[in-house]
Amino acid sequence: MYVFVCGGCGAELTTPLSQVALPTHAHQKYGNGLQLPVLMEAGTFAEDPEPWGPPWRGWEEIHPEEAAARGIYAPVHALSYGAPGSFVIAPGDARGTVLIPEMAGGYCCGLDGADGPNMACEACGLPVATRIDDCSLWQAVRLAPDAVCRLSVGDADSVPLTWTELVEEGKSTPPFEPIATRGSRLGTNHFWSWSPQWEAAVGRALAHLLAAFRGRPVTVPDGLSKEVFQRALDALLPAGPMARRAVLAGPGRPIADRDVDILLVPTHPQTGQTWAPADPGTSAYRVPLPFGVWLWLAFPKPHLPLPASGGMPDGVLRDDPPAPRPRYSFRADPGAFQHTLVRLPAVRSPWLRTIPGNLTRHMRAGLF
Repeated sequence: MYVFVCGGCGAELTTPLSQVALPTHAHQKYGNGLQLPVLMEAGTFAEDPEPWGPPWRGWEEIHPEEAAARGIYAPVHALSYGAPGSFVIAPGDARGTVLIPEMAGGYCCGLDGADGPNMACEACGLPVATRIDDCSLWQAVRLAPDAVCRLSVGDADSVPLTWTELVEEGKSTPPFEPIATRGSRLGTNHFWSWSPQWEAAVGRALAHLLAAFRGRPVTVPDGLSKEVFQRALDALLPAGPMARRAVLAGPGRPIADRDVDILLVPTHPQTGQTWAPADPGTSAYRVPLPFGVWLWLAFPKPHLPLPASGGMPDGVLRDDPPAPRPRYSFRADPGAFQHTLVRLPAVRSPWLRTIPGNLTRHMRAGLF
């Protein structure tokens, strides 16, 4: 467990926290004027290794070699030149801080952090963090790495769960959820949507699937995997014979054949580690999925039967009414897709390097 303290006076700024992996959707901007919940679970924090926040530099100001040294291999609108390594926490876990009124910039419904740190240490006034709660953004507090110190307190963090324990725990992420409009509670002002977490997860995974295509089309398993991946894969990749096959692999799943080209595998929610097969001879490309999304795909929940007449059979339970599905086709999150693809060296290939520049066109076509 850790507590973060002010780098200026040593005052405590958080409750005791355990470290977990940074969520895939941490950088997501979702929709327009929509209310997203808190990014981090209470009592946890994650470290973002990349620079975040101002100052920003446009792509035309950055030499390609400078960008490549940062792991960016294709053009982007702008890059942050803020301090890397910010610590992301839930707003409710912050202590001993006050807002800085003149830094409370946002778009329309809250704070977006675009002006820089907007929270100061209550004891000494040092700017120490940035609160984010504007519409279409996940609510979070980012502690500035150059203004806070991390101190170990109490017992050490518990040993991360094993893959088997994670499967038994069964914390999967449903693909559909109600989304609230800003300023409303769940009720008349909400709609059923594909989960923003799924859209971000598939956006990241889709970038990896494109990087693994090697000049051939890619197929994914039937069912929900095909529904969220295949339409975009067919549109973005060249047609042809001998498709590269992607399969779901991971704890509790059958061992994949050695001739499988691509594995859709989970990442550990606590450590961020990507699952790897025990067979060292497996050379398949591993495509990471957040554990909750992977678990739903790997072990789908059955649709329980509804009899044509009469009552429900003994022992059969179901929701009444069942959760509605969105009325539109799945679209991967364009920001998560671009964020991942430009950081994969494969994007420099003649085929893939055209995709980031045509992202707006693909969005208009309904792929994102």
